Amino acid sequence: MGQQAKILLIEDNDGDVLLIKEALQEARIECVMEIAKDGSEAIKLLTERAQNNKINLPDLILLDINLPKQNGHEVLAKIKKNPSLKRIPVIVLSTSSYDSDIEKAYDLHANCYIVKPLEVNSFLQMVESFKTFWLATVKLPKQMHYEEG
Repeated sequence: MGQQAKILLIEDNDGDVLLIKEALQEARIECVMEIAKDGSEAIKLLTERAQNNKINLPDLILLDINLPKQNGHEVLAKIKKNPSLKRIPVIVLSTSSYDSDIEKAYDLHANCYIVKPLEVNSFLQMVESFKTFWLATVKLPKQMHYEEG
């Protein structure tokens, strides 16, 4: 990507947030990362930005399934039903490997589902693969930015 990717990480576990940040730095991924600690906070942030001329919407969303207030499936459903948000790729990044969670995420139009590796080196390798695919190979949809005047 020509510019830094804007990534919204929706994750309530501080340890996972730190690990993801460190792995992105280790993989030399230049990005602007914002964090929402629960599903309600994420929906509020995205909805406000979508209504505010789509300014500062993320290029990618990393979404955990097991979230407080609104779980990841509920957040995903709201994102994909909102015309201003539905094109933003949502990558589910969860410790859950239950078939029911995976199938439900894809039924709700997740762009991919990744089970978080438990071992640090595997986690770093997963982030490197994420970087290669999502930030170097894939052509992401441009976010529409409206200017007044």
